[in-house]
Amino acid sequence: MTRIPPLLPQQWSSAYISYWSPMMPEDQISSGYCWFDYTRNLCRIDGLFNPWSERTTGYRLWMSETGNASARRTHKQKVAYGRDGVELSAQPLAEESALFEQLYLPQGVLREHRARHDGRHEVLGLVADAWTYQRPGKGPATLFLKADTDLLLRMVTGDADGHASVRDFPNLCTRSIPAWIFAADAAGRSDFA
Repeated sequence: MTRIPPLLPQQWSSAYISYWSPMMPEDQISSGYCWFDYTRNLCRIDGLFNPWSERTTGYRLWMSETGNASARRTHKQKVAYGRDGVELSAQPLAEESALFEQLYLPQGVLREHRARHDGRHEVLGLVADAWTYQRPGKGPATLFLKADTDLLLRMVTGDADGHASVRDFPNLCTRSIPAWIFAADAAGRSDFA
Protein backbone atom coordinates (compact mmCIF):
# COMPACT_ATOMS: atom_id res chain seq x y z
CA MET A 1 0.00 0.00 0.00
CA THR A 2 1.34 3.43 -0.96
CA ARG A 3 1.40 5.94 1.89
CA ILE A 4 0.66 9.61 1.22
CA PRO A 5 3.29 11.86 2.79
CA PRO A 6 1.93 14.24 5.44
CA LEU A 7 2.08 18.01 5.38
CA LEU A 8 4.13 19.64 8.12
CA PRO A 9 2.09 21.35 10.88
CA GLN A 10 0.50 24.72 10.01
CA GLN A 11 2.75 26.40 12.59
CA TRP A 12 5.69 24.87 14.42
CA SER A 13 8.81 25.84 16.29
CA SER A 14 11.70 23.97 17.85
CA ALA A 15 15.23 24.17 19.11
CA TYR A 16 17.62 22.41 16.74
CA ILE A 17 21.01 20.75 16.91
CA SER A 18 23.00 20.84 13.65
CA TYR A 19 25.82 18.38 12.99
CA TRP A 20 27.33 16.11 10.31
CA SER A 21 27.34 12.40 9.73
CA PRO A 22 29.99 11.22 9.91
CA MET A 23 31.66 14.04 11.86
CA MET A 24 34.96 15.07 10.21
CA PRO A 25 37.71 16.86 12.20
CA GLU A 26 36.76 20.26 10.71
CA ASP A 27 33.00 19.81 11.23
CA GLN A 28 31.14 21.79 13.89
CA ILE A 29 28.15 21.04 16.08
CA SER A 30 25.86 24.04 16.45
CA SER A 31 22.38 24.84 17.69
CA GLY A 32 19.62 27.37 17.44
CA TYR A 33 15.87 27.84 17.28
CA CYS A 34 13.47 28.00 14.33
CA TRP A 35 9.87 29.04 13.74
CA PHE A 36 7.69 28.25 10.69
CA ASP A 37 4.25 29.78 10.10
CA TYR A 38 2.81 28.50 6.82
CA THR A 39 -0.41 30.51 7.24
CA ARG A 40 1.56 33.77 7.06
CA ASN A 41 4.30 32.30 4.80
CA LEU A 42 7.00 33.26 7.34
CA CYS A 43 9.98 31.60 8.94
CA ARG A 44 12.75 32.61 11.31
CA ILE A 45 15.96 30.78 12.14
CA ASP A 46 18.34 31.91 14.91
CA GLY A 47 21.61 30.16 15.63
CA LEU A 48 25.23 29.52 14.87
CA PHE A 49 25.74 29.11 11.13
CA ASN A 50 26.78 25.60 10.10
CA PRO A 51 28.81 24.99 7.96
CA TRP A 52 31.10 27.87 8.87
CA SER A 53 34.88 27.69 9.13
CA GLU A 54 36.11 29.36 12.30
CA ARG A 55 39.66 28.40 11.27
CA THR A 56 39.36 30.29 7.96
CA THR A 57 37.37 33.33 9.14
CA GLY A 58 38.64 33.66 12.71
CA TYR A 59 35.14 33.68 14.20
CA ARG A 60 31.88 31.76 14.57
CA LEU A 61 28.88 33.33 12.86
CA TRP A 62 25.58 33.70 14.73
CA MET A 63 22.68 34.75 12.52
CA SER A 64 19.01 35.56 12.91
CA GLU A 65 17.16 35.36 9.60
CA THR A 66 13.50 36.17 9.10
CA GLY A 67 12.08 35.13 5.74
CA ASN A 68 8.80 36.47 4.34
CA ALA A 69 8.01 34.47 1.21
CA SER A 70 4.82 36.48 0.51
CA ALA A 71 6.80 39.73 0.42
CA ARG A 72 9.74 37.87 -1.22
CA ARG A 73 12.21 39.40 1.28
CA THR A 74 14.56 38.10 3.93
CA HIS A 75 16.25 40.07 6.69
CA LYS A 76 19.47 38.88 8.35
CA GLN A 77 21.11 40.08 11.55
CA LYS A 78 24.60 38.69 12.25
CA VAL A 79 27.17 38.66 15.03
CA ALA A 80 30.77 37.44 14.72
CA TYR A 81 32.01 35.65 17.84
CA GLY A 82 35.79 35.33 18.09
CA ARG A 83 38.20 33.94 20.66
CA ASP A 84 41.61 34.97 21.80
CA GLY A 85 42.63 32.27 24.25
CA VAL A 86 39.88 32.32 26.86
CA GLU A 87 38.65 35.82 25.91
CA LEU A 88 35.46 36.00 23.82
CA SER A 89 34.61 38.93 21.57
CA ALA A 90 31.31 39.77 19.88
CA GLN A 91 31.12 42.06 16.85
CA PRO A 92 27.74 42.92 15.28
CA LEU A 93 27.93 42.76 11.48
CA ALA A 94 25.94 44.75 8.92
CA GLU A 95 22.30 43.75 8.56
CA GLU A 96 21.28 42.36 5.19
CA SER A 97 18.07 42.17 3.20
CA ALA A 98 17.69 40.04 0.09
CA LEU A 99 15.28 38.28 -2.25
CA PHE A 100 13.46 35.35 -0.60
CA GLU A 101 11.16 33.30 -2.81
CA GLN A 102 10.34 30.24 -0.70
CA LEU A 103 10.47 29.11 2.91
CA TYR A 104 13.50 26.92 3.62
CA LEU A 105 11.27 24.00 4.52
CA PRO A 106 7.91 24.32 2.73
CA GLN A 107 4.88 22.77 4.42
CA GLY A 108 4.24 20.45 1.47
CA VAL A 109 7.87 19.57 0.74
CA LEU A 110 7.24 15.82 1.05
CA ARG A 111 4.33 15.87 -1.39
CA GLU A 112 5.98 18.34 -3.81
CA HIS A 113 8.96 16.03 -4.19
CA ARG A 114 6.93 12.80 -4.11
CA ALA A 115 8.67 11.51 -1.00
CA ARG A 116 8.56 7.79 -0.43
CA HIS A 117 8.13 6.13 2.93
CA ASP A 118 11.47 4.57 3.86
CA GLY A 119 10.51 2.53 6.89
CA ARG A 120 10.49 3.17 10.60
CA HIS A 121 13.54 4.11 12.65
CA GLU A 122 14.35 5.15 16.19
CA VAL A 123 15.09 8.90 16.36
CA LEU A 124 15.66 10.77 19.62
CA GLY A 125 14.28 7.76 21.49
CA LEU A 126 11.02 7.75 19.51
CA VAL A 127 9.68 5.64 16.65
CA ALA A 128 9.79 7.72 13.46
CA ASP A 129 8.59 7.40 9.88
CA ALA A 130 11.34 8.20 7.37
CA TRP A 131 10.29 10.11 4.23
CA THR A 132 12.97 10.34 1.52
CA TYR A 133 13.00 12.51 -1.60
CA GLN A 134 15.39 14.02 -4.15
CA ARG A 135 16.02 17.77 -4.14
CA PRO A 136 16.59 18.99 -7.71
CA GLY A 137 20.28 19.82 -8.09
CA LYS A 138 20.95 19.24 -4.38
CA GLY A 139 20.75 15.51 -3.75
CA PRO A 140 18.68 13.44 -1.34
CA ALA A 141 16.86 14.51 1.82
CA THR A 142 15.09 12.50 4.48
CA LEU A 143 12.64 13.86 7.04
CA PHE A 144 11.99 11.71 10.10
CA LEU A 145 8.54 12.38 11.56
CA LYS A 146 7.24 10.99 14.83
CA ALA A 147 5.40 7.80 13.81
CA ASP A 148 1.94 8.40 12.34
CA THR A 149 2.17 12.19 12.88
CA ASP A 150 3.36 15.33 11.11
CA LEU A 151 5.91 16.20 13.85
CA LEU A 152 9.48 16.61 12.56
CA LEU A 153 12.21 14.99 14.66
CA ARG A 154 15.19 14.98 12.26
CA MET A 155 16.16 16.22 8.81
CA VAL A 156 19.09 14.69 6.90
CA THR A 157 20.32 16.33 3.69
CA GLY A 158 23.05 15.00 1.46
CA ASP A 159 24.44 11.51 1.08
CA ALA A 160 23.66 9.55 4.24
CA ASP A 161 26.37 7.05 3.26
CA GLY A 162 28.91 9.83 2.65
CA HIS A 163 28.82 13.17 4.45
CA ALA A 164 25.34 14.40 5.36
CA SER A 165 24.02 17.43 7.22
CA VAL A 166 21.80 16.44 10.14
CA ARG A 167 19.41 18.64 12.11
CA ASP A 168 17.59 17.27 15.13
CA PHE A 169 14.43 18.96 16.46
CA PRO A 170 14.14 17.67 20.03
CA ASN A 171 11.22 19.78 21.28
CA LEU A 172 8.94 20.58 18.35
CA CYS A 173 5.92 22.62 19.40
CA THR A 174 2.79 23.37 17.37
CA ARG A 175 1.39 26.19 19.52
CA SER A 176 0.47 29.50 17.88
CA ILE A 177 3.50 31.70 17.12
CA PRO A 178 3.12 35.37 18.14
CA ALA A 179 3.68 38.00 15.43
CA TRP A 180 6.60 39.62 17.31
CA ILE A 181 8.72 36.51 16.65
CA PHE A 182 8.91 37.57 13.00
CA ALA A 183 9.90 41.18 13.71
CA ALA A 184 12.90 41.99 11.52
CA ASP A 185 14.74 44.31 13.85
CA ALA A 186 16.11 44.27 17.38
CA ALA A 187 13.53 46.83 18.54
CA GLY A 188 10.78 44.26 17.99
CA ARG A 189 8.91 46.17 15.31
CA SER A 190 6.76 43.82 13.26
CA ASP A 191 6.53 45.90 10.09
CA PHE A 192 8.53 43.26 8.22
CA ALA A 193 5.95 40.53 8.81
